[in-house]
Amino acid sequence: MARAIFNSLSKLVPLILVATFLIGMWPSPYNNVQAAQISPRSLKLSDALPGAGNVTYNITMGVVTVSVVGSIRIQFCSNSALIGDPCTAPFGFDATSAVLSQQTGTSGFLISTDSTANELILTRPPAVQAATFVTLTFDNMSNPAAGGSYYGRFLTYASSDASGPSTDAGGVAFAIQGAIGVSAEVPPYLTFCVGEIITGTDCTTATEPFTDLGELSSVVTSVAESQLVVATNASNGYSMWAAGTSMTSGNNVITAMSGGTSQVNTSQFGINLRANTLPPGGADPSGPGTNGVITAGYNQPDHYRFVSGDVLADSFVPDNPLKYTVTYVVNIPSAQPGGVYSTTLTYICLGNF
Repeated sequence: MARAIFNSLSKLVPLILVATFLIGMWPSPYNNVQAAQISPRSLKLSDALPGAGNVTYNITMGVVTVSVVGSIRIQFCSNSALIGDPCTAPFGFDATSAVLSQQTGTSGFLISTDSTANELILTRPPAVQAATFVTLTFDNMSNPAAGGSYYGRFLTYASSDASGPSTDAGGVAFAIQGAIGVSAEVPPYLTFCVGEIITGTDCTTATEPFTDLGELSSVVTSVAESQLVVATNASNGYSMWAAGTSMTSGNNVITAMSGGTSQVNTSQFGINLRANTLPPGGADPSGPGTNGVITAGYNQPDHYRFVSGDVLADSFVPDNPLKYTVTYVVNIPSAQPGGVYSTTLTYICLGNF
């Protein structure tokens, strides 16, 4: 009788990939509450990036004096929030296209033609203004060109053109900030292992990939198995193949199968990657991976083939771990010369980037 021994080798292919992502931060404006008549007061921006256009500015003012109000002056300054200080226009700031889209707690205000690039004057026929929270929403504002701290001043007047003494007043500070970039590395990887037995898809459990088929017989098919686990985040998946020879003993060779079923009393060496019934053995692929496909020729139960260099399975997209079971069948004729028959198969898997 002939004795057969073979083993298989695994390859682990490390790969490197860098992916980046960005996270922007919008800082909240600061409230600069002083001992002024307008309290509380705030200014909030829909976008705090330098130079951003079409930004919404939302102003809240707590009007505390019940009085006649015909106009509101809103100034944007780069130097100070203090009422009465000179106001330096922020570079790049532009309110000339501003639209007063909403006003609550008051009514009837329109943007005056006396407004400038950094000063909005709201006008209406003078009317009594209740002590309440007033909210003014301006669309289509353009932020200052540079990051940093800036200031707003709010003043109410009895007149309809912001002339004369102000009734209530107050200032706020707000910030314009650039985005903060945060990066991280997600390296490409390819996990590949081979063992006689692998628990689940955990490569650390793989046992030695060596199988002893014992004594070959012309009346019984000899069967063995190996298991392989593959996983990768390669953009185009992976390809896996086997290289090696059929089983030999000196110059004596067991014929490699080009395809077909197992037949006793015939010289045959073949493999497949499916669950089989004739003879019993093997298993279909298992695990969380779903994209691996067994190549035709190795994907039909009870049909076997071995051609060195054939692709056994591949995936065309990234995939989670998937376990393949390789079933080996060996048949010999009764006239097979005696000896120790063996082969070494090398399994190769590459990520496709």
